[in-house]
Amino acid sequence: MQNRLLTRAGAIAVAAGCAIALAACSSDEGGGDDSTEEDAQSSETTEEETTEAEMASGEFGAACSAVPADGEGSFTGMADDPVATAASNNPVLTTLVAAVGEADLVDTLNSAENITVFAPVDDAFAAIPEADLEAVMADQEMLTGILTYHVVGERLAPEDLAGEHTTLQGDTLEVTGSGEEFMVNDAATVVCGNVQTANATVYIIDTVLMPA
Repeated sequence: MQNRLLTRAGAIAVAAGCAIALAACSSDEGGGDDSTEEDAQSSETTEEETTEAEMASGEFGAACSAVPADGEGSFTGMADDPVATAASNNPVLTTLVAAVGEADLVDTLNSAENITVFAPVDDAFAAIPEADLEAVMADQEMLTGILTYHVVGERLAPEDLAGEHTTLQGDTLEVTGSGEEFMVNDAATVVCGNVQTANATVYIIDTVLMPA
């Protein structure tokens, strides 16, 4: 009788041990699934954040290839400097930089906060008859009016670019288009857009704008 009781007690103990082991395994498996799901969600969030950051800071346009890949004149280098200084390091904006200097606007542009600059490339100035360009360069008041007409007193992202905007000169300009294709006053095409500097967003254009 005693042996039977011992045998039965042993069987109960073994069964109980197995039940505990199975419960532990089930718990571990459930925890693993939760961890996998959390990792997947975290990965998706990181990818979304990266994509949004790339879209927010991405330059666009065929002429962007003319900007140096590195150094102070590169997109990364320009982002560290205020706009007039950043432009002075960009090899496609040398005439604009000279004009800004002649108009004594370097400090004005560098100290401004959150502006948008439509920056004509050198070829845009070269398209102006030489005598006319020299006359404008020699007339500081006229030159200042033309240059400040290229500046909007707020920072415009590509999605906010289309529409009518008041310039620092006082007149308005109109941007049409969407995505990566924009025109200003139906005269100038944005050839490299969404270029960031420390205090401005720059849209490089292929024509010098003239106020009314």
